[in-house]
Parts: sequence; structure tokens; C-alpha cells
Amino acid sequence: MSTPSADTLPGVDFDLAVLGRGLPAEVEAWLRQAGQLGPHAPQALELLLQARAAAPEHPATLIALYRYHFYGHRLSQALEVAEETLAHARAALMPPVAEDPGALPHITDEQARFDAAARFYLFTLKGYAYLSLRLGRLDSGRLALSTLRLLDPQDRLGGAVLQAVLARAERAARGEDEVDFDEQARLEGRKPHRGWGVAS
Repeated sequence: MSTPSADTLPGVDFDLAVLGRGLPAEVEAWLRQAGQLGPHAPQALELLLQARAAAPEHPATLIALYRYHFYGHRLSQALEVAEETLAHARAALMPPVAEDPGALPHITDEQARFDAAARFYLFTLKGYAYLSLRLGRLDSGRLALSTLRLLDPQDRLGGAVLQAVLARAERAARGEDEVDFDEQARLEGRKPHRGWGVAS
């Protein structure tokens, strides 16, 4: 997959684009029509693909396509869109120079709380992790959660709940007893399903 450059949205601020700004009026209309048709209508997919072709790297067209597949229970297709979206979101946060393709953006806690582009990247990473776990791709899910924990150590995006899901799946695969993760969170001074806890 080719990595998009940070200037793929000329004249459009990425933070505003994440909020749906900067789309041509006809693309906005196609997205609105697709939303009205719902996630099971073939005509909606046609409109979404048309919108994506007209604005292929705008976050709004990718988000709409992701939601169409996700709410239509086509999780494999949603995962593919999430992976593509993750590449675009990462490119918007990385300096536009040649770098290690595996390098991660630097995200501060303030950005994780307030910056639209950073939060978009983290939410996309969380969605990718969730879909990976739902599809039984535990290695991919584990790696995505590890990255999310590294970039959002304060759990501003609530990714820790997925870590509990992963832990349950792994314990079940090993035939081990169920753990009360809510009680474990309380013992660690956390709210249930909030915060990464003391264990990796």
C-alpha cells in the first residue's frame, strides 16, 4: 500500500477535514444520500465509492465507507478501510520527509485530548484493533493495542477496554479461568474498563 503524503489535501487543514470540512458540495450530497439509504443498500455503496473517487483522501469519505461496512456487519471490508484510513491519518501527523515506514507519530497527551488529527489517528487505530480482535486476528489486534497504549498512555480514547477483551480471548484459548477485570481495575485504583492498568 502506498503511503499518502501529508499534502494530499491541498488547501484543506487536516484538523478541519476530520470534521468534514473542505468537501465539494456534490460529495457532501452523496455522503448524505448514502447515509439516508443505510448500510445494507447497494445504492449507498455506489454513492460512497463515487464520493471516494472524487475525494479519495478526505477523511469524511473514508469514515463514511468504514461506517457503511461496519454497520452492515461486513467486518473484513471495514478492516480494509480502517487500514487505509490509518495510513492517511498517520501521514497527516508525520513530517513530509522520507522516514521509516514503521515509524510512529509523536502524540502528546494534550493532542490526544484536543487535537482532531491526533484523535482521528488514535480512534482509527482503536477501530483497527477492535476489528482485528472481532475477526480473530489476535496478533494484529495485540500489536495495534500495544501501539495505542504507547501513544495514548493515559487512555484518553478508552482503548484499555479492548485490552480486557484480548486478555479474555487469550485466557479462553489457554483454557484458563475467567478473571474479573472490573475487580482488577478497582484493585489498581482505576475505574472499570478505564486505564491500561499495571500489567502489559
